[in-house]
Amino acid sequence: MRRSFVALLAFATLLVSSAAVSAQQPAGRITGRITGRIVDAATGQGITDAGVQVVGTAIGVLSGVDGRYLVANAPAGTVTLLVKRIGYAQKQITGIFLDAGKTVEQNISMSSAAVTLTASVVTAQAERGTVAEATDQQKSSISVVSTITAEQIAKSPDGDAAQTVKRVSGVTVQDGKYVFVRGLGERYTTSSLNGARVPSPEPERRVVPLDMFPSGLLQTITTTKTFTPDQQGDFSGALVDIKTKEFPARRTGTLQLGSGYASGATGLSHFTATGVGGERFAMVNHDRDMPAVLRSIKDFQRLNLTQADMNLLAGSFRNSWTPTSGTGGPLMNGSASFGGNDPVLFGHRLGYLISGSMSSNTDVKTDHVRALADRGAIKGETIELDKFTGQTVSQGVLWGGLANLSTYFGTGSRISFNGLYNRGADNDARVETGSLTSDGIQAKITRMQYVERAVYSGQLAGEHQITAAQRFDWAATSSGVRRYEPDRSEFVQAIERDTPTSPEVLRWVNGGSGGAVRTFSDLRETNHEYRATYQLDFGPATSQRSIKFGGLYRTTSRDAQSLSFAIAARGLNNADRALSPEQIFDGRFGTATSNIFSVGPLSQGGSYQARDNILAGFAMIETPIGQHIRVIGGARYESDELEVDAFSTLGDPVRTFKLWNDILPSLAVNIKLSETQQFRVSASRTLARPEYRELSPIITRDVVGGENVQGNEGLLRTNVDNLDLRWELYPRQGEVISIALFAKQFHSPIERVYGAGSGGTSFVFYTNAESADNYGVELELRKDLDAFGRFFTPFTFFTNATVMQSQIHLAASTQAAATNLNRRMVGQAPYVLNTGLTYSSRNGASTATVLFNRVGERLTAAGGSPLPDVIEQPRNVMDLSLRFSVTPNVTVRSDIKNFLDTPHAITQGTVVRESYSSGRIIQAGILWRP
Repeated sequence: MRRSFVALLAFATLLVSSAAVSAQQPAGRITGRITGRIVDAATGQGITDAGVQVVGTAIGVLSGVDGRYLVANAPAGTVTLLVKRIGYAQKQITGIFLDAGKTVEQNISMSSAAVTLTASVVTAQAERGTVAEATDQQKSSISVVSTITAEQIAKSPDGDAAQTVKRVSGVTVQDGKYVFVRGLGERYTTSSLNGARVPSPEPERRVVPLDMFPSGLLQTITTTKTFTPDQQGDFSGALVDIKTKEFPARRTGTLQLGSGYASGATGLSHFTATGVGGERFAMVNHDRDMPAVLRSIKDFQRLNLTQADMNLLAGSFRNSWTPTSGTGGPLMNGSASFGGNDPVLFGHRLGYLISGSMSSNTDVKTDHVRALADRGAIKGETIELDKFTGQTVSQGVLWGGLANLSTYFGTGSRISFNGLYNRGADNDARVETGSLTSDGIQAKITRMQYVERAVYSGQLAGEHQITAAQRFDWAATSSGVRRYEPDRSEFVQAIERDTPTSPEVLRWVNGGSGGAVRTFSDLRETNHEYRATYQLDFGPATSQRSIKFGGLYRTTSRDAQSLSFAIAARGLNNADRALSPEQIFDGRFGTATSNIFSVGPLSQGGSYQARDNILAGFAMIETPIGQHIRVIGGARYESDELEVDAFSTLGDPVRTFKLWNDILPSLAVNIKLSETQQFRVSASRTLARPEYRELSPIITRDVVGGENVQGNEGLLRTNVDNLDLRWELYPRQGEVISIALFAKQFHSPIERVYGAGSGGTSFVFYTNAESADNYGVELELRKDLDAFGRFFTPFTFFTNATVMQSQIHLAASTQAAATNLNRRMVGQAPYVLNTGLTYSSRNGASTATVLFNRVGERLTAAGGSPLPDVIEQPRNVMDLSLRFSVTPNVTVRSDIKNFLDTPHAITQGTVVRESYSSGRIIQAGILWRP
């Protein structure tokens, strides 16, 4: 499937390149083009059959599907547009300056004639500006939404979608990639790409790592917090839709290059993970693959291996256990794009955008501390076990590209193709020293891990304005992900002294199952989604109603495997154990007659296969009540048939089958209080299903000194009842003040729980609580500061804050196993604060932005008796960004990320489970627009 997708992408690129070359503008042209969309100011929907006339000429066109229009032969110079449509007040747009042979993009909003009885005249500048468009979208949406636009992304140092989306109210980002909304865990937030679901490449979590999407490829990120029936029902926190850039209104291109410095990494000597070739491009060669002799073994339990077989297995692994030394290089990034809508192909105008980006970095986690918590003398008390201190060095690369094509058939139909492929990898090395409490020794642990991730998506979509009152949309999407972790190595050495005064010696811990381990993991998931919607508008334009219905079919298949092999060698003496791991496994002890090595799979690990089919249908109606109230109501039906086959490394296979049928109602009421303010009420039911891995009763192993994770085939899906109230004020274009209250009730929520095992080990399991309540308040403000005097005119202040609380209710049968009966939900933080200040010069040539983020104490896992809950501690994060134009075509940028460098810390009672500092990043770059 991936090869077919790449071939299609290459063909599309060739096609567009050829068309672009053959469609040059004729010399001496004295006309230009004006293009854009005409939308209803109240609903944000496109208006078809609106007349667009260039004042003073006979040139005019009618708007087509989704309100799009194109005036192809407008006279060069300053022109005025007059827009008319029955049922709407006519509107003039003045001051549109059009260069000869160029294209200007001009979007236009129209108000109902029943609301605005007189014609309006605005300047072209008042209609443009992507921040203003974002607030217009938020104002006109039938749902509670927050939108971040390409303009806002350009004014921040954010390098990917994960860094960008954390600017949204109520959003927190864990580990730099995983999104939580309103304090809810990742299972309650879903992600889509151009409206289609994105598969998850993570084996343990139902989450999409948004750091896979470079910010340079993004047009908008829209976070929808309330449910309507035309959305997929498996979210409660939010739906995050990533929209890639569409083709521009005129032929254009960009080239961006940048470099940066990371404190603690760039220019400094440190260890690095070894490579086999291809790591720099996230396309590692086959030298990391599982040895063929191991792949051929299907069942270790029924094998009768000879010592010669054992020696063969021990020698089959890649003999690389120790990081090499190196020097941290500079951070590098670059991107390029070109697009337009000028070529004509088979009589149809073709819009296109081809874009690509690439970045590389070296990150160092200094003072990296890890520890386990164990039960103390009294319930809830913790003592520290297996504390290790060291350093983690990660070398990362991310590259990707997109190809978006679009064409019109007449004025009523638009066909588009959106293709995206992203690929990234992290090559990590960690060296740490500490105590293995259960073994009573001081130890050094060396781990090397390479993880490769890829995501692709190809979408063919159509929009058809059948008549002025009827619209039909459809989309077919094929997408997939892969997470490939070949050959993770872990090597444990005891720190010993032969006498109290002799020097320390490192000796391999060769007698147990954790002294030398190699792990091989692979996850592949494919997703095919087909959806269609039909909308019918009826009634007079001043009080127009609409009905909408449609369906969706999505099929998903996942194949995941994780196998760990332990190597032991009980026959080695102290001198042999003191050799380097590369010497121990170079063959000197693996002769045919030696009786040294034993190799076997760990009980933690296995594989699972999942097949998931979802069939859905919905119907909804939107109707006004008088001139100031809009009501949107309807329901969605979803049927999910899920089958998971789990294969433990040393156990019997287990099949889990689930069939869930759900009706998800929704009702929203939007009340227009005045021209600048409105009040929203929304009530709905949504759901959350268990992740495939959570239904697989196999045990996976995190790392030496870590915990075991076990699934639960008996998990139930969660139903969520939602209520939202929101007041919004839009004082001026681009400004917003809002206050929102939300409440949610969860039935059978799925919780991640920590428990204490034997011998100081800990484990994680999943269970359903009986119910939970979640409620809170959101505040949002975006305000220009010109009201405070001329000095403040260039400044814009923006902030959003969410304060929330939740309460979990455990079933009586599980209360005895819980440490804290009065706790909040897993993933919950009591507050989230985002704030910032932007300076923009009067001519727009330079901008400066300061961004601040803080998240309260977040519950990452519930504590199973007798252990307390696991808490991620608050961090203050500040980013600085500067942009200024050197020439009309060249822009220079400079950024400082993580300026405060507050340490990361996760605690469990009095034990610090993990802490580290990630360092500051200083970047500079240049953007050229020819």
